[in-house]
Amino acid sequence: MAEGTETSRTAPDPGSSGGPGEPGESGYLERRTLRRGSAGPLLLTGLGVAYVVSGDFSGWNFGLAEGGFGGLAIAAVLMGLMYTCMVFALAELAAILPTAGGGYGFARRALGPWGGFLTGTAILIEYVLAPAAISIFIGDYVESLGLFGLESGWPVYLACFAIFIGIHLWGVGEALRFSLIVTAIAVAALLIFAAAAFTEFDSGSLNDIAVDHSAFGANSWLPFGLLGIWAAFPFGMWFFLGVEGVPLAAEETREPARTLPKAMACSMGILLLLALLTFLAATGARGPDAVQDAGNPLVEALQPDGEPTTLSRVVNYAGLAGLVASFFSLIFAGSRQLFALSRAGYLPRFLSLTSRRKAPYLGLLVPGAIGFGLAAWSGDGARMLNVAVFGATISYALMSLSHIVLRRREPGLVRPYRTPGGLVTSSIAFVLACLALLATFLVDKDAAFIALGVYAVALAYFAFYSRHRLVASAPEEEFAALAEAEAELSRD
Repeated sequence: MAEGTETSRTAPDPGSSGGPGEPGESGYLERRTLRRGSAGPLLLTGLGVAYVVSGDFSGWNFGLAEGGFGGLAIAAVLMGLMYTCMVFALAELAAILPTAGGGYGFARRALGPWGGFLTGTAILIEYVLAPAAISIFIGDYVESLGLFGLESGWPVYLACFAIFIGIHLWGVGEALRFSLIVTAIAVAALLIFAAAAFTEFDSGSLNDIAVDHSAFGANSWLPFGLLGIWAAFPFGMWFFLGVEGVPLAAEETREPARTLPKAMACSMGILLLLALLTFLAATGARGPDAVQDAGNPLVEALQPDGEPTTLSRVVNYAGLAGLVASFFSLIFAGSRQLFALSRAGYLPRFLSLTSRRKAPYLGLLVPGAIGFGLAAWSGDGARMLNVAVFGATISYALMSLSHIVLRRREPGLVRPYRTPGGLVTSSIAFVLACLALLATFLVDKDAAFIALGVYAVALAYFAFYSRHRLVASAPEEEFAALAEAEAELSRD
């Protein structure tokens, strides 16, 4: 049997209830539609930055304990290169297949049903675990700022999920506008921070972390040696983690073939600039040693005597805004990925039902409930983020590979946008993604194995159940089936 032929089964699943909306009935896709044309270039650019902006305020600095200033700097440059190359590759794929499936849809076309499911599951791991982790960080900020006398704990986590999922249920246009406003506040605060911190910049303090002379290649700039560069990869990713989610808004975008590549390129340009400013300003103001273990490194960089200032308080509040922006946008991304996988039958089909306002309400509520449960149960935001990073790196490798495969196998495919550098660009992204995946084992082996366990359960579900019940009329499956038919005709 040729790969992908299993998607030709469009008749209702014999094991299903046969209720309204099952495949083969006229209302199936009508009950699974998103609001078209709600997002333009500005909102999508804001979405791309919102996914990531919290990573500028905290998290990246823990990489200083792995690689020192030089090791993290090199890691951040390499991860910036990986994301830039991957974003250009994904822009081409998004212009070809502008559907809510995003990375799953790209891999489904290039790598078949198994490749699609592997990619979609990895993306889901990232977008379910990351909001759970960020809700914990929001709780920590709320407590440290003394807001309303609240302490970090499950009531704060519940409020985060309830309020922000509620805004998403209201409608995608309203949700993206809210995200844009909060993101603009966070970005403005980063620029103000950088301007202030650079007045205290001292290049002589950048190598103040003690050197581990037992490490190969260790020196004052690489205190943990060459291996420290590799170990810092996951933390270099924090400046960019999540930007790849912009194509998930494709079905809600005006003129997606033109808008998505433009928005993705603009988002990446803004993130590269913010990463450079934040990293140099925070480490140069007080030295890497002072901020390497701080939960709020930017605030720490502005408080040389440990005493809060007006500016440090402003940046502290802006850090909370950054966390809210990323939390809010990652909920959006997770719901769209779940929606697409469910609509095509990879996950239970009822999860893709949409409301009267064209919001995938179960795609929002179910991951939200899981995320809240994980946050309230574990309280370990760092561990959950490491699990999310592991899932992200798998998806990066598979999405980059999808670009390579489609360029080689279907060179004549109509491409409204073409990746600069072509195969060289996506090959660079693929190699660096594989190296980043291996680096996660250097940082947190437990998190990596937890992610592998989740992966194993999901794959078992697909192997024994859902791969026999895929919905051929779903956009991503229909696109793949058309490619199969064209390939057979060309062989004949």
